Amino acid sequence: MSKSFPNQRGAALALLTDETQRLSRKAGSFLGQLAVDETPLTPKQREWLATLLERAGLPSLVEGGVND
Repeated sequence: MSKSFPNQRGAALALLTDETQRLSRKAGSFLGQLAVDETPLTPKQREWLATLLERAGLPSLVEGGVND
């Protein structure tokens, strides 16, 4: 697995632009919000983002990173 994402924006954009992933409307909306809003993630949001990244086989979000 490669390097972790330093911020939520990078992680969200990677998921949104990965054409091999099928995202629900709700997940797409969530990721779109993360891509443009720098508000820190709640624990529940962080968990959901981690789940989406794991399912896609992408690196995790860095602990204590930007927007965390």
